[in-house]
Formats: sequence, C-alpha cells, structure tokens
Amino acid sequence: MTQVISRLPRKQRRYHFHAPASVRRRWLSAPLSRELRAKYGRRQLPVRKGDTVLVVGGSYVGREERVAKVDTRGGTIILDNVTLKKADQKLKVLPLRPSHLLLTRLNLSDPWRRRRLRTTEAGTEGGAAAKPEADGKASTATSAPEPPAAAPAAKTPRRPRAAKVSP
Repeated sequence: MTQVISRLPRKQRRYHFHAPASVRRRWLSAPLSRELRAKYGRRQLPVRKGDTVLVVGGSYVGREERVAKVDTRGGTIILDNVTLKKADQKLKVLPLRPSHLLLTRLNLSDPWRRRRLRTTEAGTEGGAAAKPEADGKASTATSAPEPPAAAPAAKTPRRPRAAKVSP
C-alpha cells in the first residue's frame, strides 16, 4: 500500500494523531552525545527506559538523569527526579520532549539493541573496534590496507505524483 503525503495541515494533524506505534517510536529519538556518536556511528537513537540523558532545554538544563518512562502515546519522556511543584505543594512529574534531551549512556540490557548497535558499529570506520583475525589476534598497522569501499549510489529524485482526474 502506498502512503500518500499531503501538505494539508488537517491531514498532517490526522497522521500525527493516528500514526502507528512503530512510527511514534521513531519520533521519540534523541541525539547521541559526541562520544556515543563516534563509538556507534549513529546520530540519534530511540530513547528507552533505563537510558541516561542530559537535559539541554527547559528549566532543568544541565541535569543528567535516568529515563523512568517513555510515553509513546503522548510523545514525551519522563525522567527520575524531574518534577514540578503544584499550587497545593504536591509534586508532579515533568514530561519532556526528546528534542530537549541528549543521550549520554545507553541501556544495553536488551540483546536486540546490543546486536543492532554492534552491526552498526562494525560498519563504521572511525569508532569501530579492530576486528579479530582468524588466529584470534587483533589486526595491526603492518597488515595490508583494505581497498576503499565503493561509493554509495546517488539517490534519484522522486517525481511528483500525477493528480487523479475524476471522470
């Protein structure tokens, strides 16, 4: 089934509120810190419960807290110890948008996430660990350099769809 992309605001809002869970999950991605970006060769990852994030926007700027809950329905993330005091002096959790966060430490308890990051890490050149050779020793600088990988094919621009004409 093809997905129709529209510029109409009402259809954009409708898609936002009726989006499938898989798409909502990707919307909850936060950028990685420079160290994690160099290590894994990725710019951002979906935030998970147990990750440690640095708040870079809002009234809690500079605090590094653990993720307590990820609300895919509301599109927000709830952190430990980030609360607001209500008028009756009760504490209320403060939900944050993922754009106000920076991932500093990942929760790698899930084997699927570890496997996904390891395959990504092996594909990068800058932050990848040395691959072990057949005899179990790490490769050294004296070994022959590998030939450069072929450049990825350039994407061809998509043609606009033709308008449907009713009979």
